[in-house]
Amino acid sequence: MHGMSTEPGDTANVAAVRARVLGPIELHSGGADRAPTTPKLLQLLAMLLIRPGKTVHIDSLVHELWNDVPPRSVRRTLHTYVHHLRRHLDPDGTDESGMLVTSPPGYRLDIDPAVVDVSEFHRLHRLGRDLLSEHDHAVAALAFRTALDLWSGPPLANVHCGPTLAAYTVYLLEQRRNARDLWIDAEISAGKHREMLGVLRSLTTANPLDETLHAQLIRALWLSGRRSDAATAYLWLRARLDDELGVEPCAELQELHRELLSERHSIR
Repeated sequence: MHGMSTEPGDTANVAAVRARVLGPIELHSGGADRAPTTPKLLQLLAMLLIRPGKTVHIDSLVHELWNDVPPRSVRRTLHTYVHHLRRHLDPDGTDESGMLVTSPPGYRLDIDPAVVDVSEFHRLHRLGRDLLSEHDHAVAALAFRTALDLWSGPPLANVHCGPTLAAYTVYLLEQRRNARDLWIDAEISAGKHREMLGVLRSLTTANPLDETLHAQLIRALWLSGRRSDAATAYLWLRARLDDELGVEPCAELQELHRELLSERHSIR
């Protein structure tokens, strides 16, 4: 069976540095958070953190920081930002090699990807999917729940995002949504349908047009023996979709509703 360890590799680099992007950006080194508060410096750090250990081209940094309106002396300005970010990362100037490395044609944050929380999120997400494919639903649910617990808020929450970082946050939010949906499926398949009703009621209230969540709520109600509530939930969603979007529920929901009706008629 797959291991459920949430510990990254046991290396000195992993122990010395920890970074977060699943929420406000943090970069802990030497027992302190080295992330700057100056908006451009934080944006620069974010660009390097989303590709840890890899060179980020100067053109990519310029596009992110200034989009289509860079300053006249953009290379000099970027070099100044890099200089100030280096001082944030090593305020005492004791690290000769430095964490922020000049690596033509750009710059590199010289850290192990495993120290960044998003790497652990992806590892647990993959583990959960593998466990689901093996029908190990309870352990899969634990993997997904552990992955979701890594989040402390919207990704890059304290960063002013340009085009690259904005696209990256959309990607991360989709990954989070997928992990959430798979976690709920795994819990229901593991027999925790009653325990998930409160969670699903809350999520569908917050996301009234999310058909995946409504399908999960209807299924959980059905499995809990609350068939009338399940049918009511379907009819409410159908009316809401028609009123706000002019569409019918998706094929999965319609099939679920047919199954509900079929079972109700067979019981009678």
